Amino acid sequence: MSRLSRFFVQVVVVGIAAAAVMVIFFPDLVRDSRPVVEMRQGNGPAVGPRMEGPVSYADAVDHAAPAVVNIHTRKTVTQQAHPFMEDPLFRRFFGDRFDTPGQRTQTSLGSGVILSPQGYVLTNHHVIRDADEIEVMLADGRSLEAVIVGTDPDTDLAVLRIANGNEDLPSIAVGGSSTLRVGDVVLAIGNPFGVGQTVTQGIVSATGRSRLGINTYEDFIQTDAAINPGNSGGALINAHGDLVGINTAIFTRSGGSHGIGFAIPVDLARDVMTQIIEQGQVVRGWLGIEVQEITPQLAESFGLEDRRGVLIAGVLRESPAGRAGMQPGDIITHIGGDRVTDAQDALNFIARARPGDTLPMEGIRDGEKIEIRSEVGTRPARR
Repeated sequence: MSRLSRFFVQVVVVGIAAAAVMVIFFPDLVRDSRPVVEMRQGNGPAVGPRMEGPVSYADAVDHAAPAVVNIHTRKTVTQQAHPFMEDPLFRRFFGDRFDTPGQRTQTSLGSGVILSPQGYVLTNHHVIRDADEIEVMLADGRSLEAVIVGTDPDTDLAVLRIANGNEDLPSIAVGGSSTLRVGDVVLAIGNPFGVGQTVTQGIVSATGRSRLGINTYEDFIQTDAAINPGNSGGALINAHGDLVGINTAIFTRSGGSHGIGFAIPVDLARDVMTQIIEQGQVVRGWLGIEVQEITPQLAESFGLEDRRGVLIAGVLRESPAGRAGMQPGDIITHIGGDRVTDAQDALNFIARARPGDTLPMEGIRDGEKIEIRSEVGTRPARR
């Protein structure tokens, strides 16, 4: 080998050795400065058994549909005469072309669910409001009269009972709504637009929806299963055919389904139904106060750094709150140890309290912290 060749070999060997030393002892000097994207690779089916949905939900529908009923109501309304009909000259020229005073029958349609072989039917209050006659049509074609056992307008629920208790009545299996998860498959069964019993399928879009301005007490299941006028009071079931909710309302700009429907959770509906049947009414806590949201302007005027809480706008005389010394202008921040966020929170905390119990509250009066203990009364029934 020539002297020049040996020189080049020595240079290459030295360069490789130097590079190795740099990589081993000084890695930061040779590392690429560009960021490296790190991602977590999914393990797929190896994580656990894959959950496969059924090809058909027909078994679930067969399980639940016989207990879902169509509700037809009739009420008599008085029709007022047109004010011009009092004018003899007007009557002479136009005769009876305008409506004359009298009574007419108004009908409406809705849905309901038989929860007991005893004939108890759960539906929405607005479906049977002011009804003089209620007719329940079963899935098998039978048509039976029903009477109102009781209603709870605050949750928009009503309990009916099919008048003839000797009938062989189907009833739905009641599931649980507390374990529902977003993404669970649900089916809505009802009588949309009066076309007859109809089933639509979707998923649970959200749970615990509130502050919608629909009911006084709100804890809705939101679903994209198509719910339309006439579905009110019908069943929301899971993939096994068990009742998980009572369809109640939709968000719509056209009158039809836009994929945003709301159902009352069956846990709440069952509790309301049980109280109506066993006690004749739903018993809720009450203090006798009027509350107001704390706006940015109110927070500034009261010198509040935190807008959470409610302002007491009024206190009824001889109410539990009045006897406890609560005053208009008080700001309530905690009820029963729970942080109050807004007026809806305060209403729910008080309603859940048992009448007769003592409810501790914390708040602010004239810039100073206060503690109030009030006996809980019974919320007057709303008609």
